[in-house]
Amino acid sequence: MSLLLAALLWPGHALAQSVAENCPELPSGSSLHWEALAGPDFVFCKAMRESDGSQAFSVMLRAESSFRPDRGLREDKAVIDGHKVSWYRGEVATRQNVHVRETLVDLGRKSTAHIVLRADSEEQLARNQLLAENLRFRPTSVGGD
Repeated sequence: MSLLLAALLWPGHALAQSVAENCPELPSGSSLHWEALAGPDFVFCKAMRESDGSQAFSVMLRAESSFRPDRGLREDKAVIDGHKVSWYRGEVATRQNVHVRETLVDLGRKSTAHIVLRADSEEQLARNQLLAENLRFRPTSVGGD
């Protein structure tokens, strides 16, 4: 029975792994791995911690992002894989004490990356932001040419 279950699950594992190959390269030594989901015009990547299974941040890759930054919520600037970005404050309507930062990376050739960080403390937010700022993007088929 367990052999049958393994055989049934294997194709899904291979599919998830191939989808994750479209996600950016994680910083070496970060102890993170991707959980990824592909849709008709997007790839959604969640950076998960090996230690406890919690999410460090997420990246939505698509031709055009629905995220519209509000300059009044701008926090600071950074460079991610050679791309200048600004981080913006965000919020989670159902949780008052969560710290949120978002940014949009224009990858060119009709491709964007919307990165979202959520953390329970300023310290965790800063660690997650540093990890996200060390991402390296790969050529992706999301958005096409």
